[in-house]
Parts: sequence; C-alpha cells; structure tokens
Amino acid sequence: MKISDELVDHIANLARLEFQGERKEAIKADLSKIIGFVDQLNLVDTEGVEPLIFMTDSINVLREDEAKVTVTQEEALKNAPNKDSDYFKIAKVLKK
Repeated sequence: MKISDELVDHIANLARLEFQGERKEAIKADLSKIIGFVDQLNLVDTEGVEPLIFMTDSINVLREDEAKVTVTQEEALKNAPNKDSDYFKIAKVLKK
C-alpha cells in the first residue's frame, strides 16, 4: 500500500492532527513501516487453525460470596471529622 500525502492528510484530519514538512514525511515513513510489518502476517500459514474466541476454556470461575468484616464501625468512624455516635455527619446537601 502506498502512503500518499492525501492519505496522511485524511488520517490527520480524522485524528484532529496537523503534520507539515519533515513531520509529514516522518509520519509517511512510519506508516509505511507499520503497513510492511502488518503485511508480514499474510505470510503466516493459518490453514487449519481455528479462530480464537476465548482466551481460556474456563467458564464462570467465581469465588464464593462470603461476608467478611474488614473494617469495624468503630475503626471507620475513628478519623471522621464530624460524627455522631454511630454515623458520619455531613453538611446538608438538599434544601427542603
């Protein structure tokens, strides 16, 4: 695939970028290298290879849902700037 100035301008427009002078030539060279690298994938023999749909054969591997106390109410309220016995106190947000 030939990388032309028009193609670079079109891609730059889609990406909301601007390339001029040396930068445009550098981008053209980089795009040519990328296309060449990806083109090498056409040389790989994939005859008889099934498409990969899932990365693993495992299905619904989940842990058991067990309730655990990680922070007690007392520990949670310990550093609260404003609290009332069992609750955090915050400034009123809604007006009645």
